[in-house]
Amino acid sequence: MTKLSEQDIEKKLLRFPDWEYFDNAIHAEFEFENFKDCFSAMSRIAFECEALNHHPNWSNVYNVLSISLSTHDANGVTNKDFKLAEAIENIVEPEE
Repeated sequence: MTKLSEQDIEKKLLRFPDWEYFDNAIHAEFEFENFKDCFSAMSRIAFECEALNHHPNWSNVYNVLSISLSTHDANGVTNKDFKLAEAIENIVEPEE
């Protein structure tokens, strides 16, 4: 995987309004109604992570899930991170 330039990252982020780029990673925070809903989303995301063989840095406090994505092998953000971000978006904010 090739590390994306900051300009490419900012351009791709236009499709991901919940995400920001800083500290060499893309970051998002999602708030759920309760802990159970948050943990349920984390479980579904975990299956996507395994399928893509790409794993986030994430944390959970009660109903809030914080996620950071970067590709360690590339030392920065790659298309792999945006593919996982898209899968995460589809899980936490499915289109109606």
